[in-house]
Amino acid sequence: MKKLIVLIATFALFAGCTSDSLLDADNPATITLWHYYTGVIQTSFETMVLEFNQTVGLERGIIVETIGFGNMGGVESNIRSSASGEAGSLPLPQIFSAFPDTAYFPQRLDLLVDLDELLTPAQLAEYFPPFIDRGRMGVGGELRIFPVAMSAEVMMINETDWLPFAEYTGFTFDDLRTMEQLAHVAAHYYTWSGGRAFWGRDAMANMFIIGSKMFGTEIFELFELDGETRASININEEAMRRFWDYYYTPFISGYFAAEANFRTDDVRVGDLIAFVGSTAAAAFFPDSITYEGEIRHIQGRALPPPSFEGATNVIVKQGAGKAVMRSTETKEYASAVFLRWLTEPSQNLRFSAASGRIPVRLDSMDIAQIQQAANQEGQPLSDITYQTLQAAMDAIRTSELYSTCAFEGAVDARRVLTENLRQRAETDRLYVLELMEIGATREEAIAMFATDENFFAWMENLQAELEAAVS
Repeated sequence: MKKLIVLIATFALFAGCTSDSLLDADNPATITLWHYYTGVIQTSFETMVLEFNQTVGLERGIIVETIGFGNMGGVESNIRSSASGEAGSLPLPQIFSAFPDTAYFPQRLDLLVDLDELLTPAQLAEYFPPFIDRGRMGVGGELRIFPVAMSAEVMMINETDWLPFAEYTGFTFDDLRTMEQLAHVAAHYYTWSGGRAFWGRDAMANMFIIGSKMFGTEIFELFELDGETRASININEEAMRRFWDYYYTPFISGYFAAEANFRTDDVRVGDLIAFVGSTAAAAFFPDSITYEGEIRHIQGRALPPPSFEGATNVIVKQGAGKAVMRSTETKEYASAVFLRWLTEPSQNLRFSAASGRIPVRLDSMDIAQIQQAANQEGQPLSDITYQTLQAAMDAIRTSELYSTCAFEGAVDARRVLTENLRQRAETDRLYVLELMEIGATREEAIAMFATDENFFAWMENLQAELEAAVS
């Protein structure tokens, strides 16, 4: 019955569309799709592809074949090899998972379909506008990436270990709303816990991109040069000072930390009790931690990500969508049919539940519907995933959403933002500990690094590295 309803709804969706004549059930169009999903997310996605092939695809004349590369780097490298015609490379797919940076290379070669030409304004109006805008590329703003499931950032906290600290100090979750408050709380936690770090951050680049926007500056300003999208660098000194004072200084003080590849892993071993990360990280938030040889069950809690005092509240919009390669008129249209089906409420809610990502349709952005879809699949949402999705959907409705567009050198520029300040903070933290070992007080050691001179030298270095990345 569910398949019949999906089939009828899809027929109704495309009824009267003249492009239907391009499809032939007796001579189906085969669509190849490259993705990066793994684990439960891959299982959910490929189950839906199979369902499409057995229902709508069978009736309409479309077959979707998938190839998974395990990570986005695998998709990107294979897209580059195939688009460049390298020996031994695979034929280009009709659809592939893409971030704006991933899609920039084939877009520059004019290989991507403008999805505004395949979808009507009425159809696009069914989706959350900022998610559609996320897929627009270049100064012209053509729609090159179609949203499937998106994510934002939230703060996740080990509530079990927070509660005794909060009871002792009187702090509440309201004291974690800004980075300034967070650093203050983290300093108290360091003392109360006997020297343990409180907080960390995934995706450091987002702190710079979103943080700069909070203070009215786009760190990358786009322009066209010789047919390429380029970027100039805008450094906002006020924003940089906040990053220095409320990330670098707390980090070298031991209040913040980043030990593992991802902050969920730091929480798992007790190195942190809170972090900011993608909503998708909820699937990896531990339900128990191992600390000093003891395994303890914990309860997680999701909160809005902290902003900066006196700044505009800005939330990152992120996540991979699907880009369509230029091929034949039939395959391009068939790709649009599949993507529309994939984001119909039934499929969109199921994939959101499996992946911990936000549905992209306006009529699906409801936590009760996501929970119901998860229950129907026999995989109820965990408490932390439920809270994370609810917090994220609340935040994106009340905050300004922002992300950078693709440009020449964007991958290298983002790498600079990811590594520059974090690596400096990690290195200087080790120097602070060494100075303390040879007799300096903790305050004396920190004061040697948290200086105006070091701040301006760092800001100059950051500017130079970013300029080199985009030049």
